Amino acid sequence: MIRRPFSVLVLSSLLACATAPLAVARDAADEAPAAKRSVREHYTKYEFRIPMRDGVRLFTTVYVPKDGSRAYPFLMERTPYSAGTHAQGELRYGVDWMPESLGPSPEFEQAGYIFVEQDVRGRYMSEGRWQEMTPHGKARLEKGEGRESEDMHDTVAWLLKNVPNNNGKVGILGISYPGFYTAASIIDSHPAIKAASPQAPIADLYMGDDSYHGGAFKLAGNFDFYAAFTAVENPTPLPKTWADFDYGEADGYDFFLKRLTLSNIAAAMSAKQRELFMPNIEHDTYDGFWQSRAIGPHMKNVKAAVLTVGGWYDAEDFHGPFTIHDAIARHNPNTSNSLVIGPWVHGGWARGDGARLGHVRFDAKTSEYFRREIQFPFFEQHLKGVKPARALAPVTVFETGSNVWRSYAAWPPKPARARTLYFGANGSLSWTQPAASSGAGYDEYVADPRRPVPYIGYPALGVPKEYMVSDQRFAATRPDVLVYQSEVLEEDVTVAGSVIPKLFVSTSGTDADWVVKLIDVYPAAYPSEQAERSRKDVGPPAVNLGGFQQLVRGNPLRGKFRNSYEKPEPFVPGKVEAISYGLGDVNHTFRRGHRIMVQVQSSWFPLIDLNPQTFMRIPEAKPEDFRKATQRVYRAPDNASGLQLMVLPAR
Repeated sequence: MIRRPFSVLVLSSLLACATAPLAVARDAADEAPAAKRSVREHYTKYEFRIPMRDGVRLFTTVYVPKDGSRAYPFLMERTPYSAGTHAQGELRYGVDWMPESLGPSPEFEQAGYIFVEQDVRGRYMSEGRWQEMTPHGKARLEKGEGRESEDMHDTVAWLLKNVPNNNGKVGILGISYPGFYTAASIIDSHPAIKAASPQAPIADLYMGDDSYHGGAFKLAGNFDFYAAFTAVENPTPLPKTWADFDYGEADGYDFFLKRLTLSNIAAAMSAKQRELFMPNIEHDTYDGFWQSRAIGPHMKNVKAAVLTVGGWYDAEDFHGPFTIHDAIARHNPNTSNSLVIGPWVHGGWARGDGARLGHVRFDAKTSEYFRREIQFPFFEQHLKGVKPARALAPVTVFETGSNVWRSYAAWPPKPARARTLYFGANGSLSWTQPAASSGAGYDEYVADPRRPVPYIGYPALGVPKEYMVSDQRFAATRPDVLVYQSEVLEEDVTVAGSVIPKLFVSTSGTDADWVVKLIDVYPAAYPSEQAERSRKDVGPPAVNLGGFQQLVRGNPLRGKFRNSYEKPEPFVPGKVEAISYGLGDVNHTFRRGHRIMVQVQSSWFPLIDLNPQTFMRIPEAKPEDFRKATQRVYRAPDNASGLQLMVLPAR
């Protein structure tokens, strides 16, 4: 789940297992891949405890090429997930333990870099005090606390002085939590840092990243993560492995629903597991705890060239890349600042080939393309002066649906224009605002917190990454889900930019969640994969992709935050109110022959926690506070609900 430990070294190991090393020569299509290189043969490993300005020492692993005939740049990752080596099933420290491979892809190891991995302050073998999303602007630091930009500055100065055969240039990258450390480390950056790539960076835990979406707590993912990610007295090489939580159930839906309240759910954890989990629950508004940890406002004096990376189907840190990229552009207009968003799950560009997700195909090996044609040339250019074969565009995005890469001068693309798809009678959806009718002018359903709408149609623990494109047919048949669907499209519709529900709603309760999902409905006749057949037994049926309802984007709004995430307000039962919020950006083409669908519901369980539908602090809710409520979505001319999309002109 969230902020998984994707260190550079671990990711390289995963890549080594998933794909054959790339051949050095690529001009012969039928050339056999190069033999796997031995890290031990080509690199020497060192372990250092680098002193910071306050005396705290940070544990740092350095891999130096044995070929000392030339100088090399540093390529560094700072991580809370250990700078050790994963070998023989455990985490290992010591210069004798070598990883199977180095760098984010084989090209780096072959080209020659000095690879650096550092335990951040207060984690594993580093001294000091660790903090969740280190507050950058904290006026007074307590003993052992630090600022990430200062720790990076001190580390770079030490490395330049003490590691021979360096060329005086430093690159930094990281995925997820290391992506946050990458971004935070280039504020007021050391002049030797020439290139940085925050990848799936956490930018604001409350405002759209790991902890809260639309004011609703992301329950399943955070529970699964903090059950394994715990605080430990440092320095220590522990824990050696991450332990899976024993749910005692086959389905997280059942596990969480049986406990119902957040207090009962937290009670299933040990005291050690609750230590980092509980602050997420206790701070249920956008208070100073979260605001001090938001890194976007502090992205100033960034001197390095920046390549920010994200995935359209990142269920964990989707907003972070856009936030970091926009903040750097706003505060550092003269800094080289590029954005890449592909059809990937969290960290998916760093492993595998990126040709598909679940049943959705992308018709190209998008991850391999990124690693070879974008990431490697970026660092080669800024750390070694190697001119790339093609200039990197300010924005490079993969357009799903049509499955092509696009380059733009800015995001969203300037030609995109806001258009609204309006909800109509009998579940219709069109670009035309509804006219007056003799009907009720609204659609309604009863939301029961004890029978919530699941977010996937199959049993699972944690949060399956596939859910971001999962088939929504299971939800469309429920009576507590409203479904609006367009006519069959006669031309392609390409959406590039933010998706914003603009709803008029009422509830019989005093609080309500509003979950809106944008869906691509495939034609009834659509090519499907064949099920495996056996002469000895009947195999499972293939998924019929005809009529498949692919989730394109979905997100909740906790209704009490409709006007402010800092000061929640109750609903007046029966009163019609306008709500509007961001689902997140997309770049998707709804192909001709497909339909556009919108689903509206009031639970998405256990992806987000349950709203008792009674205005209160949900962490304090008791079982008796969870009540049914009648929710209405209005579609009369003066209260016309719809979904605003940024639509590109037809090509």
